Amino acid sequence: MTTMKDRIFGGKLFTDMCEGMPEERTNAKKLQLELNNSSPEDPKARMEIIQKIFGTTEAGCWIEPPFYFAYGTHIKPGNGVYINVNCTFIDDGLITLGDHVMFGPCVTIATVGHPINPEMRMYMYTDAVEIGNNCWIGANAVICPGVHIGDNTVIGAGSIVTSDIPANVVAAGNPCRVIREINEHDMQYYYKDRPFDEEDLAEEKKLRGE
Repeated sequence: MTTMKDRIFGGKLFTDMCEGMPEERTNAKKLQLELNNSSPEDPKARMEIIQKIFGTTEAGCWIEPPFYFAYGTHIKPGNGVYINVNCTFIDDGLITLGDHVMFGPCVTIATVGHPINPEMRMYMYTDAVEIGNNCWIGANAVICPGVHIGDNTVIGAGSIVTSDIPANVVAAGNPCRVIREINEHDMQYYYKDRPFDEEDLAEEKKLRGE
């Protein structure tokens, strides 16, 4: 027998007022409230809440509150993920984040949409979002359902990402488009004409455990 959860993760139209989903979202809101009211002086307690949100003790992810989500357990973060303030992840569908993904403030990820047909608009569908390793998503970016972003890519602030973006590029705009590939200049300069120095490179290796 097909369940509503089967329909959700199969990309079919669904409603979310059955099969215990309202209770799941209520529990998620409790954890959301707990995280958003957590003390900055107790990072260990905050990390425990983060692990409860994602439903795993393996999550090496840090969140700066406030953070908003639908279920939490549909978000699969890699190691070293950083989520800055006021991000919203609408995770009715799956959101998969690679290692060392960084989010600026106020980023929105949406995995759910509604039919344009007004007579069917009370129903929903999902399309999973996947972000590769080492990506940087700039402030106020919006990532729409079904988008896949390749490894190492930078998404500029304020971008509306409606389609897939390949690896190793800088992309920005509304709709978001590739501007250029990441190049040798980027590997030598961190901002305009400011070069990396030996201390910067040593610190980067230390952070990665090399």
